[in-house]
Amino acid sequence: MKKIAILGANGRLSSMAATAFHKAGYTVIGVTRNGKAHNSVAYTEVRAADALNPESLIQATKGVDFIFNGLNPLYTRWAADALPIAENVVAAASANSAVHLFPGNVYNYGTEIHLDMTEDCKVSSSVAKGLIRIQMEETFRRSAQTNNVQTLMLRAGDFYGGTVPGSWFDLALVSKLGKGIFTYPGPMDLAHSWAYLPDLAGAFVSLANKADNLAVFEQVNFQGHTLSGAEMMSLIDTVLGKPIRFQKFPWFLLKAGGLFNPMWREISAMSYLWKTPHSLCGRKLEKIEPGFKQTSAQAAVRNALSDLDLVS
Repeated sequence: MKKIAILGANGRLSSMAATAFHKAGYTVIGVTRNGKAHNSVAYTEVRAADALNPESLIQATKGVDFIFNGLNPLYTRWAADALPIAENVVAAASANSAVHLFPGNVYNYGTEIHLDMTEDCKVSSSVAKGLIRIQMEETFRRSAQTNNVQTLMLRAGDFYGGTVPGSWFDLALVSKLGKGIFTYPGPMDLAHSWAYLPDLAGAFVSLANKADNLAVFEQVNFQGHTLSGAEMMSLIDTVLGKPIRFQKFPWFLLKAGGLFNPMWREISAMSYLWKTPHSLCGRKLEKIEPGFKQTSAQAAVRNALSDLDLVS
């Protein structure tokens, strides 16, 4: 039986990944800062580790075949912590001869992002957080080439689905749904890339199952659901069975408040993703796993709202 360590086990995607790997027959070890995890059903064991301490991570991942890297520093700490954490995870994977599974995002493409992005599209340093992600991925690529530490990276858009809060979906789009209001951060007619978390977690299981047949550094895009604001609103309207009202997201407040609030400033710097149509091409994943099927957008939205107790 294969064994996997889920780093950041209480996070949105990590919790889903733990469930998916558990259902697939893996022995699942949860790794958190304090050694406690919410998703107790999926975990055989929970271990504590400090992601900024390489020896701590090495010990917490001892004996595993795979390491799922669900670690994500506080948004305001990316510049200080993201690269050291990336290096420490690679060190843990190397020490334990484990395959490293990493969830990529679309920041790497910078403001030049566009529709149907493929794995071969150029990355851009036009966005500060994008540059950090580029440097992280270069760390993984280097380790793969020089130390044979395999990294399987699955790049996805904005998350939705699951009970763990903290995504744009729950913090903005449906935050006022109880009052019949749909809040959207950009023009309603522009395409936006979304990743339904149970599907994304399932795709990671597919990659892990085929690790032996994949490159030592494999980059794969997860297509997910490409939806405009109007399409997302329509899906939610259909689930609720009653009309909802549109409200613009107050970017001006975040940008003004960013002069004093570092978190708001960091969030505001990424507003371009809501003003630029973009999507991910999923042809490579289809070739790797021809039988992989995504949940329909309608069913995914219904499930996501149910997870948040916004619909029965």
